[in-house]
Amino acid sequence: MDIKKIGILGAGTMGAGIAQVCVEAGFKVMLVEIEEGILKGALSKISKAWQKSLEKGKIDDATKTSREALLESSGELSSFKDCDLVIEAIVEEISVKKKVFKAMDEICPDHTILASNTSALSITEIAASTSRTDRVAGMHFFNPVPVMKLVEVIPGSDTSESTIEAVVNLTKGIGKEPVVAKETPGFIVNRILNPLVNEAALAYQEGVASAEEIDKAMKLGAGLPMGPLALADMVGLDIVLHVTETFFKEFGEPKYRPALVLRQKVRAGHLGVKTGKGFYDYAK
Repeated sequence: MDIKKIGILGAGTMGAGIAQVCVEAGFKVMLVEIEEGILKGALSKISKAWQKSLEKGKIDDATKTSREALLESSGELSSFKDCDLVIEAIVEEISVKKKVFKAMDEICPDHTILASNTSALSITEIAASTSRTDRVAGMHFFNPVPVMKLVEVIPGSDTSESTIEAVVNLTKGIGKEPVVAKETPGFIVNRILNPLVNEAALAYQEGVASAEEIDKAMKLGAGLPMGPLALADMVGLDIVLHVTETFFKEFGEPKYRPALVLRQKVRAGHLGVKTGKGFYDYAK
């Protein structure tokens, strides 16, 4: 399949990053976000990244101008009407995803592939809200998107081989490394990483050591580039809690039960870096 124009739904951290790397790879991109402030912020962030590259001599004026011409934006789903592939990067709520996939299914041409950047939810369930279950797949990027090389590609129960082939080829085309993973909660990375983060939260909850000491131990003792609690703060404790709850619900095993401290911090609005406080205080 020849993919020429890519749609991105959601201009948050992930959506903006995906839009940026797709444009930098030479694709036309339509970035759609219903919240005007979020959209303006994403466009400003992308523009600043390109300006920084220009100032460092990594790109020239012509390249920056050509990139800007490839990036379009809108607040309407109808803007996806001429896209060959649309990547959804919105809130991790299955009901919301199903609603927008149903709407995009009605708007997009028959050949359009619909992909979700979900980190843990069922691709099969998302696809069931459309009439093109063979052309729906998972395309899970990692934060920060411009830096992280991995993309997990996940087929649903009805996803065709040609769809997966097209998504894998696109992933390579934007300079990323695809890994095809079976549909299961958390796929590969989060399936292994999230329980580690939850266990670190349990150790913190039990007073085994401070957040700083737990992270120091895991970095120096296990060779991790970042401690699990600092990572949780970066990802967002609300997201970590949501993924952990999904695992607990789907697998039904006690080992996936979320640490109480995660619930407490989320209830307090201490979500990590984005709110200035989580396991660490970022207001200092």
